[in-house]
Amino acid sequence: MPRGYMEGPAADEAERRLDELERGTPEETAERLAVFGSTADDPEKHFIGWRDDVDPDELFTSGKAWGLSVVRRPAD
Repeated sequence: MPRGYMEGPAADEAERRLDELERGTPEETAERLAVFGSTADDPEKHFIGWRDDVDPDELFTSGKAWGLSVVRRPAD
């Protein structure tokens, strides 16, 4: 038997979002791209900077940082 329009996980998610909107819950948390990697000063992987401010390709090419990753983090 085919599923109805408002059944299953998609319907559950839609209902949850409607409940949040009715309660006044913020819709989305603002996020930014953060660059993490290792440097000569700190060989452990750590936060280097926001992607808006640093270029991971340039850092890697210059040898200033390695093991770089760019991840989404809440903007504070």
